[in-house]
Amino acid sequence: MSSLVLETERRRRALIAAEDLPIGLNGRQQAMLDLVQEQGFVSVEALAQHFAVTAQTIRRDINALCGAGLLRRYHGGAGLPSSVENVHYQARRILLPEAKARIGAAIAARIPDKASVFITLGTTTEAVALALRQHHGLRVITNNLNVATAMADSPDCEVIVAGGVVRQRDRGITGEATIDFVNQFKVDYAVLGISGIEADGTLLDFDYHEVRVIQAILRNARSTLLGADHSKFGRNAMVRVASLGEIDELYTDAEPPAYVRRVMEENGGRLVVTDASAGADGSLDSDRRSGMFETEH
Repeated sequence: MSSLVLETERRRRALIAAEDLPIGLNGRQQAMLDLVQEQGFVSVEALAQHFAVTAQTIRRDINALCGAGLLRRYHGGAGLPSSVENVHYQARRILLPEAKARIGAAIAARIPDKASVFITLGTTTEAVALALRQHHGLRVITNNLNVATAMADSPDCEVIVAGGVVRQRDRGITGEATIDFVNQFKVDYAVLGISGIEADGTLLDFDYHEVRVIQAILRNARSTLLGADHSKFGRNAMVRVASLGEIDELYTDAEPPAYVRRVMEENGGRLVVTDASAGADGSLDSDRRSGMFETEH
């Protein structure tokens, strides 16, 4: 077999491997993402020392993660992806699935039967929808076709889908028609996801059209419930959505940075940190009235 044929076959197999990556990340790759999220940039040498593996192993991990759009390759290391373009939707689906499931279960436990709910775009809000399927008498309004599909078979929930333009990349519905549709309603709860939360409490996203829909949903909900895993703290995105202080309840999977607690407490918000050791329903709850933390089971 010629060297050209061998090289073509090698590249074909590499492409197949890259396509297969969204099925799951190994523990080292997930830990690498967490380190880069915390530090912004990490060198190959530092990563190799941290994980006690060779530089070649780290470079293979970086290549795989960059191929999936989860990191950006720089000379000598890896950094965060662009602040103007989000990670591919299928890649986001495999990030921190257990954390998102705990957040989804905690938010679903907060919402009673026979409530009206907006559910926005995002992989975390999909986890909420999955956890809500056993509720009774819900009226769910969504601009997320993935959420609508997840809840369509729920025997006692009515699902109302917004009008507008469907984005192929994530099956989200946005646009002026979507905003007009949202403005027809006033619901009990809005369940939101977010791309990033800055140190001043600013909630950030990537798509201006999506942000305008989220802002309309915020205006038309009596209570706002935000689900954000720990990777969202300090993450950059281009468009301002709102302030963390405008959110009634924040659900996350790990102890957040101090500024998150401060903003929530200063504005009378409730912080719920889901507890992996207690299962999907366990959480540490910063009570909105007393500001004290307690364990819920």
